[in-house]
Amino acid sequence: MRKVQLGDSNLYVSELALGCMSLGTERKQANYIIDQALDYGINYLDTADLYDQGRNEEIVGEAIKKRRNDIVLATKVGNHLKEDGSWYWDPSKAYIKSQVKSSLKRLQTDHIDLYQLHGGTIEDPIDETIEAFEELVEEGVIRYYGISSIRPNVIKQFVNKASIQSVMMQYSILDRRAEEEILPLLQKQKISVVTRGSLAKGMLTKDALSITQAKAQKGYLDYRQDELLSTIKQLIDLLNRDQTLTGLAIQYALQNGAVSSIVAGASSSTQLSENVKALEQSFTTAQLEQVAHIAKQNKYEKHR
Repeated sequence: MRKVQLGDSNLYVSELALGCMSLGTERKQANYIIDQALDYGINYLDTADLYDQGRNEEIVGEAIKKRRNDIVLATKVGNHLKEDGSWYWDPSKAYIKSQVKSSLKRLQTDHIDLYQLHGGTIEDPIDETIEAFEELVEEGVIRYYGISSIRPNVIKQFVNKASIQSVMMQYSILDRRAEEEILPLLQKQKISVVTRGSLAKGMLTKDALSITQAKAQKGYLDYRQDELLSTIKQLIDLLNRDQTLTGLAIQYALQNGAVSSIVAGASSSTQLSENVKALEQSFTTAQLEQVAHIAKQNKYEKHR
């Protein structure tokens, strides 16, 4: 699987990453999926201290400890977990520097390759947050850092003030909010985008029509339900016999020069295999251009 440089760092990540949040808490099954991902050539695993109240990091750490040097390991911080299972937002220096120790222990490693702030608001003590990450880099506890955010004002603050290598953000055919301003900015600054939600909650997979038509589906971002269904049908009509909607979704995101990797979850080996096969599909320039004509150019909400 092709590896792409993350920002201007020394990390090279697979174009398809394994989002570990979907692994579940059954260790044997999770270990199997992770081993399968590594065998496929996926070297980039993404987790967070919040997932399953820390158990996800534990499961990932156990699964990779014999292959740690082959992996770009990413996790996240900022959601302060309380003993009762609830959490609150805490981007303070003190919390970040204490929580990284817990993540290292759960992950059974002495360093984290990419440590990401798991959210952010414009009211945060951003300078203090950046100072925490910079100190962790100097201490050798983390190699690089980034943020996970969909808020343009927050992203711009970190672009201007911090040495981030990546921004994890929601980006898909159905969520093109970042295309107008943020993706060009990050590409210019040589900061990589790693995407989440590129399969749009399953609406860009083989189950697209059934998921979209489900009663619980009231629409998506700027789309009303009827618009959403029409858009997905038009996307399906673009496909040739050997192509899938999952493949189109992945390739559409990757064709943007700012994007280095697609973080996709997998709760089964079958789902992982489908994602890998989708990555191998090819689409013409005309098909990818037509996608942009079919799908809306979404807008950010003002408060973001």
